[in-house]
Amino acid sequence: MRKELYFGFSIMAAIVVGTLIAMPSFSEMSNGHLGLLMLSLVVVAIMLGFPTAFTLMGMGMIFALFAFLSQGEGTTQAVDRTLALMVQRAFSVMTNDVLISIPLFVFMGYLVERANLIEKLFKSLHLALARVPGALAVATLVTCAIFATATGIVGAVVTLMGLLALPSMLKAGYSVKLSAGAITAGGCLGILIPPSVMLIVYGATAGVSVVKLYAGAFFPGIMLATLYIGYVIIVAKIKPELAPPMADVDRLVKLTPPSEILAKYSQRALPGLLSVMKGRAASNMSMKELFKQFMIIIGPLIFFVVVMSSMYGVATKPVEVSVVTEMVSDGGMMSLESAEDSPQAQADGVALPPGAEDDAKPVKPAAASMASTGVSEIPTTDGAAAERAPVPLWYWITLGIGLLIGALFYYFLTMHRLEIFKMLLGSFFPLAALILVVLGAIVFGLATPTEAAALGSFGGFALAWAYKQLNMDVVKESVFLTAKTSAMVCWLFVGSSIFSAAFALLGGQELIEKWVLGLGLSKIEFLILSQVIIFLLGWPLEWTEIIVIFMPIFIPLLVHFQVDPLFFGLLVALNLQTAFLSPPVAMAAFYLKGVAPPHVTLNQIFAGMMPFMAIQVLALILLYMFPAIGMWLPSVLYS
Repeated sequence: MRKELYFGFSIMAAIVVGTLIAMPSFSEMSNGHLGLLMLSLVVVAIMLGFPTAFTLMGMGMIFALFAFLSQGEGTTQAVDRTLALMVQRAFSVMTNDVLISIPLFVFMGYLVERANLIEKLFKSLHLALARVPGALAVATLVTCAIFATATGIVGAVVTLMGLLALPSMLKAGYSVKLSAGAITAGGCLGILIPPSVMLIVYGATAGVSVVKLYAGAFFPGIMLATLYIGYVIIVAKIKPELAPPMADVDRLVKLTPPSEILAKYSQRALPGLLSVMKGRAASNMSMKELFKQFMIIIGPLIFFVVVMSSMYGVATKPVEVSVVTEMVSDGGMMSLESAEDSPQAQADGVALPPGAEDDAKPVKPAAASMASTGVSEIPTTDGAAAERAPVPLWYWITLGIGLLIGALFYYFLTMHRLEIFKMLLGSFFPLAALILVVLGAIVFGLATPTEAAALGSFGGFALAWAYKQLNMDVVKESVFLTAKTSAMVCWLFVGSSIFSAAFALLGGQELIEKWVLGLGLSKIEFLILSQVIIFLLGWPLEWTEIIVIFMPIFIPLLVHFQVDPLFFGLLVALNLQTAFLSPPVAMAAFYLKGVAPPHVTLNQIFAGMMPFMAIQVLALILLYMFPAIGMWLPSVLYS
């Protein structure tokens, strides 16, 4: 700990010395310089351990009072205006509808955490990925990604995986550094992958749609998790001593009695099921057991048929158009249902010319015919049916890929793999279904983030009840922790709002804007500079402080450099992953150290996190070079 303390104090000393050097003499100091001094003092106070929210609030009120006094106002009036500013800012936070979803998502996370799904999820994924190099570490990362997505609570995921996965990996001969790095990096994925509380906080701070942020962060989150898994697989392949393969004896799964009956007929699940169905009397299997086995084995096929049928209905949905007529008059063209009966024609006293009735021809509803006559398609109001659209090529490609995957699935589905599949059905799929329902409702516009969060909370109740973990103690503890976390976030918003107002009153924002614009930076250089600053801020500060303190400084500059606030938010979200993996704060390391065996040192955990921190930087570069990774989905869904 001594080295970490020295490192932290050296950073604080660098901030203080740098501020003193950059500041002009007292006689030349302006209000803008006081704003920069306030910013430096806040950072140092937070690093010394003062509560962030109340530090922001106190500093903001003190310096706001200085700002009002410097404007020539009397002491009484300055105090009144400062108190009024505090009340106004607190009220604006209270009326922010976006923040309502935070306690609901947090409550969902705590309920899911207490449903004890993580142990079953980790064990089933470990067995399912047994043939993959570094299977334990890969299963840890996948479990962390799924569980972090459902909870979004970094401390809970890292702590639980530290209790569950770390002893298993160390017992299997895994490197301490690789094990610690996989757990801490995987546990932090909940910061980025929706539904993320951090994205809600950024959206409320920057005025960006949380729905678009969720859609934009989806693929960057998957990309980062994939890079983590790829790194672990490569390390395990090159240096198997760091991640030994799973022993054959550990891969065996004991068959349940119904599966043993099926195994007597065939080692593959589907032929065994068909044989038992053919001669059920000889198999001594009850109808209830047979039906259960049938639904488990045939269930994926039924699900595939339902999904493809729904996709077929959407892809070939007919376009209903009205039956219109075409009338040519003096070289002009008009379309009408009945020119004589047209209200407009009757109102204008227009009569059909002689022979016009013969020239009026019904127009076919087909798109090609409509285009050839220049008449646009108009939705029908009389129920005129149109032919179904032709099946698009992408549907046949999807169908072919699905059939191929299904054939391989049933070919390799042995009785032992069937038991692993059952374990996944009891752990992975319920959690995945809850995540997909919540995210799908948000991304596809079926519900607002707040409504989807309420749905997720209900789903958390249902999961806890289904796994017989729902009782009054669990509910009380979840409500208490939710209130504690939500209060912290809301007070942070109040404090940051007061701080930002004081910073603007002093002219600190204007001073920074002039300095940045005076550098003559291009758009690329500005993005690089801003992300480097955020990356460095991740060393002494957590993501909450970075967003509520520094985002209000960066956001006004985006207009000048023509940077989309949505894209900037995705860069920030990916960059802020480093806040939990960067010493000396690196809260994920301290969470893991609190539950790790005594021989696992903090320095080993820090060393294990460094490669994953480098992967985060690589992912940030990839997102910057290929913005479509984050911007494609929002542009498709909300264009």
